[in-house]
Amino acid sequence: MSERLIVALDSNDINKIKMLVDRLQNVVKYFKVGAIPFTCFGPEIIRFLKERGLKVMLDLKYHDIPNTVARACEGAMELGVDMLTMHTSGGFMMMEETVKAVSIVSDVKKLPKPKLLGITTLTSIDEAYFKDLFGDVKRTIEEQVVFLARLAQSAGLDGVVASPQEIESIRKYCGKDFLIVTPGIRTEGEMIDDQARTMTPARAIKAGADFIVVGRPIIAAKDPLNAAKNIIKEIENAG
Repeated sequence: MSERLIVALDSNDINKIKMLVDRLQNVVKYFKVGAIPFTCFGPEIIRFLKERGLKVMLDLKYHDIPNTVARACEGAMELGVDMLTMHTSGGFMMMEETVKAVSIVSDVKKLPKPKLLGITTLTSIDEAYFKDLFGDVKRTIEEQVVFLARLAQSAGLDGVVASPQEIESIRKYCGKDFLIVTPGIRTEGEMIDDQARTMTPARAIKAGADFIVVGRPIIAAKDPLNAAKNIIKEIENAG
């Protein structure tokens, strides 16, 4: 069973999600619950996964004042999630306060401590879009991602979510123990949809990704199980 592939359950159809999980749960350990399923189904979707002994990446990309993000992460711990995401652009104080809050709750309530991950720059953003968003900035996207990754590491986060194109640079500056979770994964010759900075599973793993996140190439496939198995094979061959 693969723990390096995280399947994104980006669907508003609960029956489709349950059928997909039932088909994949013997080969995939990690599933990502993002804004779509959590908004539609709330904590029940997490309970559904945990009851099956599966791991959950809760990807709600928290971005708010420090107290709000810290309290939200404390609540997520009660659900037993294994990874949590927050935007690094929320700043050092937001991330540091959350790290402290999660550690305290883990110690006091004896709850497992989830991996805290910082969102760097979304994989749908290319250089032109980046300039439109932030004006005439001196950094490239890659430089911005590395800057945010180092900020997250200094605040005590366990790792970051970044496109595969920045993996090697993050690894260079943040070291081998800093987690890198990589969306924007597409197999050779596949449509990139609304992703701008993509890479194949094998290349992402070879570049140094710890986990890869795959959504549409699996959940929209005619045979999701076979699609997942092919990606897992790529991961194993590359790793």
